[in-house]
Amino acid sequence: MAGAARLAERLGNEAYYAALCLRSGVVGIEPPHKVAQMLLELERYGTLGALSGIAAIRHRDQLVMVDDLGEITYGELGDRVNALATAWIEEGLEAGDGVALLARNHRGLLVALFAAARCGAKIILLNTGFSGPQIREVCEREGTDLLVYDEEFEHAVGDYTPRLGRLRSWLTTRHNADDTLIALITSTRPKAPPKPKQAPRLVILTSGTTGTPKGADRDVPMSLAPVGGVLSKVPFRSRGVTQLCAPIFHALGFSQMLLGIALGSTLVVSRRFDPVDVLDSLESNRATTMVVVPVMLQRILAANPAEYEGRDFKSLKIIFVSGSALSADLAARAMKVFGPVVYNLYGSTEVAYATVATPADMIAAPGTVGQIVHGTVVKLLDDKGAEVPAGQTGRIFVGNAIGFDGYTGGGDKERIAGLVSSGDVGHFDASGRLFIDGRDDDMIVSGGENVFPAEVEELIATHPSVLEVAVIGVPDQEFGQRLKAFVVKRAGESALDADAVKAYVKENLANYKVPAQVDFLRELPRNATGKVLKRELK
Repeated sequence: MAGAARLAERLGNEAYYAALCLRSGVVGIEPPHKVAQMLLELERYGTLGALSGIAAIRHRDQLVMVDDLGEITYGELGDRVNALATAWIEEGLEAGDGVALLARNHRGLLVALFAAARCGAKIILLNTGFSGPQIREVCEREGTDLLVYDEEFEHAVGDYTPRLGRLRSWLTTRHNADDTLIALITSTRPKAPPKPKQAPRLVILTSGTTGTPKGADRDVPMSLAPVGGVLSKVPFRSRGVTQLCAPIFHALGFSQMLLGIALGSTLVVSRRFDPVDVLDSLESNRATTMVVVPVMLQRILAANPAEYEGRDFKSLKIIFVSGSALSADLAARAMKVFGPVVYNLYGSTEVAYATVATPADMIAAPGTVGQIVHGTVVKLLDDKGAEVPAGQTGRIFVGNAIGFDGYTGGGDKERIAGLVSSGDVGHFDASGRLFIDGRDDDMIVSGGENVFPAEVEELIATHPSVLEVAVIGVPDQEFGQRLKAFVVKRAGESALDADAVKAYVKENLANYKVPAQVDFLRELPRNATGKVLKRELK
């Protein structure tokens, strides 16, 4: 009976996702011959491998991407994917082999990614901020057989050459050499490759903010959940223009790239993030969606007000934010400039998505990460595994159709009753909105009191002289642990000192939450996706 109930729930969810996909334009009314072609794509290559082919069938002459090289259509993308997949198979790439991608946002990354998927490969998305030793360590650990990389990372890659070699995806020199994606593509006829012996797998690496990045392994499910879950909270529509600032190797950028292609939208990307260039692009391309991590949004708003005042952003309907904590102050400032268009997704590489805060949520309850995404289960549990009531803090556990299968190097997140720990603690309010109180392992005990640095960070960030802040726990002889704040001042705010920061916290929070120390930095150490590297602060 339990199995039948689960099946009925799954079918109900898929039907709901299908309705959302129809409304948004992910699914449309197509001629019978195109429907047959698309079903064949799905049967051969699975969801991920079929996406570029289905998009080419539906939107062949539309632009899929505008990058630093110019424009490329869905049809051109589909042809290049087929040519590259065919060439790789002819050179010995087999289903299950590992293809590692070390590239910034550009067309070459998309071509390589979808070609690997059509070959049934294990796709390993490498962080462009990795050092040389990290690249080699992760590639060897994940079982890399073929490496695709941008030439700027050649020094970091060094002499590392996997079994099937390596190819440059973005060229700086040696444009006529044969070790490039484009050389392989142009030398091969763009025919569809045969059906692979197994479906592709995807490895997205954790941020590595507290240690060596881990590989989060997952199947790519035959389900509409990856798209439908987000559509249940965010009003994405087909054939828009998405300013994709987040890196595609990151879970946020990857998922929004897939959604954009499923919607038949045009992705506007650049290999380097520049706040003013983004503002120019939003206006000139009449972007309907912008995808950013919070530090990118912060830097856009930190630009001279003259850079965004008087511009026409009326076409912008969605600013989709995820990847790290979005402060209530930053969300409010963004909505003051762009209007009530900010949507904040809470999730992680391991659990995918859990909740989404809509503009209405953030206006009604500043600081919330929103309500639970359809088809997802979120429970707050105490140390004994019992669910805590609304208003009380508990450890966050999440379950959905696209959670990870465990770390590729061994190990796993804690699991209880099929739900996976997000590593955070939080509480629900009476309206079912989730608030993040901090990291499970960030909590300190100061003089017998439990203190979460995130609460203090959120407050200090609202000080008008503070640009950004990070708070950690440090040993203290008298209290066991105390808080230490690292503050970056806004330009021209030289008067702010440690005593002023402490006084601001004391006015708003309990005495035991006042930082014992305050250091001022020019900038906070961050990884390539904008997360603060607290291990470096420690």
